[in-house]
Amino acid sequence: MYSTAVLKNGELLLRDATPADVPAIFRFVQDLAEYEKLADQVMASEADFGAALFGPNPRAFALIMEVGGVPAGFALWFYNFSTFLGRHGIWIEDVFVAPQFRGRGLGGMVFRHLAQRAVDEGLGRLEWWVLDWNKPAIDFYQGIGAVPMDEWTVQRVTGEALLRLAGRAP
Repeated sequence: MYSTAVLKNGELLLRDATPADVPAIFRFVQDLAEYEKLADQVMASEADFGAALFGPNPRAFALIMEVGGVPAGFALWFYNFSTFLGRHGIWIEDVFVAPQFRGRGLGGMVFRHLAQRAVDEGLGRLEWWVLDWNKPAIDFYQGIGAVPMDEWTVQRVTGEALLRLAGRAP
């Protein structure tokens, strides 16, 4: 497993999450959902995050941002794969910085770290979604060189539709 070197910039710290961080991660997910006006869609529990991030075969990973020793945000990511590149990449599922800690460079630390990781591991790209109304995030992403993929439409199968597709309708 790749070990994240602790990144420190004055009072700012970026580190790998530990099992002790699961309650903070869950709180940040709830705060993110509230910000994105999607709070009613959070079905996960602390136990779900504990199992996904720290179970016997984790497939998702988290980073914790701290300011002066206080958890200030998190990032959750996992590996994906590009058939066109023939290489893995990193999918950044969520990055959230609590409002009182924004504007201090924490988001930049996360993206720099994950970019360094991608380069060090020979990965092909970083990818993520952003809600089309989230102008502050879009401006930040364009500032770090991200290019919107406007020609793509996200498709999703979930809930009862997923059960029907799997042939396991209730």
